Parts: sequence; structure tokens; C-alpha cells
Amino acid sequence: MAKIKLSDADRKAVSDTIAQSESKTSGEIAVAVTKESYDYAIYETVFALLGGFLYFVIMSFFVSEIELMLQSMFWNYSVNYLVLFYGFSTFMVIAILYFLANISALDRLIVPPKIRRIKVRERAVRHFMESGVYNTRDRTGILIFISLLERRVELIADSGIAVKISQEKWNNIVEIIISGIKKGELTLNLNRAIKECGILLQEFFPIKKDDTNELSNEIDILEK
Repeated sequence: MAKIKLSDADRKAVSDTIAQSESKTSGEIAVAVTKESYDYAIYETVFALLGGFLYFVIMSFFVSEIELMLQSMFWNYSVNYLVLFYGFSTFMVIAILYFLANISALDRLIVPPKIRRIKVRERAVRHFMESGVYNTRDRTGILIFISLLERRVELIADSGIAVKISQEKWNNIVEIIISGIKKGELTLNLNRAIKECGILLQEFFPIKKDDTNELSNEIDILEK
């Protein structure tokens, strides 16, 4: 499973960047980070079971050799020893494969890309609603949602922004963050992306005299 490597200093830096970027716009910027957007246990389990089945099939071609080996190891050998060997070794293969499947790099290979995209999007939309980003006065909130295991970023702009700023411009900002995740420079690139958001929002949504800070500037760290 991916780990969220954000120190207190990193979080403060991001919070300060959000505050600075919002100082000249009526837009609101929210950031959320999660280790993973979904529990992919079903895919990890199927992978491990298929691996165990493949192991069992391959080893079935070597029954005679294994039986000879067991006979040389045990004076009182019986066929039960062979059954135990196959049962225990297959179980161990399944357990090891399941453990390996929980390593982020392998997990990304096991879970189909389409499923990862869907699950990250669903989780981002859910947080968009739960955190109140959708509920700003002029519908000018944006959510930067980062899912580390999948190495995906969703940038969701509320309706007030979507009518004026194309998704293509947001996609360019998303790529900045994804690049940071891959290089291990999440904080650096996230701050850069937030500044780009601020510039874009300032152009279309300049600060109002009665502007208030409607959303927290702190990063939301989510479990799932």
C-alpha cells in the first residue's frame, strides 16, 4: 500500500500556498490526499488464487519426484505426506502472492487501469460533496484530489468555474502533480500546481470586497 509522506512542514507549506493563491481570487482551493481510493482486495485475492492454482498444476507433473524426495526424508512415509506437502505448499504460495499483491507497484499491475480510473473518480466526487467544496457562495470551489496508490489526480471544478475554464487547462495542472508523485516530489509539485490554479482563478474570478475564506486551507488526509 502507498504511504502518505507529508511532514508537518510539508502540510504547512501547502496550506500557506493555498492561502496565498486564494488571496487574489474569489475562488476556493481544496486539497485531499488518500493512500488509495478503493480496497482492491478482490483483485489481489483472485491474483493469489490463480497463482496458487498455476503452482499446483505445474507441480502435479512432478508427483513422482516429490514422492521420492519425501520417501528419502521420512522412514515412515505414507501418501498423506504427499497430500500435506501439496496442500501446505500451495497455501504458502497463495499467502506469499497475496502479500506481494499489496505492494503498490504490483497492485497497479494487477488492477485494470479502467477500474483504477473509475474508483479514483468516484472517491474524488464523494469527497467533493462530503467536504462542501460544491457549496461555496458562487460555486467557485475546486478540489485537487490525489490518490497515491493509483498515481492519479482528479481536479474537480464546481459549476461556476466549469462554464468559464476548460477542463484542458486543469488537465495541464494535473500533470504537474502526477509528475511530482512519480519523482517523489509531491509537495514541490503540488505547491506549483496550486499556484497555477490561483493564477487561473484570478483571471476569471478576481477577489471581491466581501470575500471570505469558505473552505479550510489544510490538506485533508483521508484513509480511504
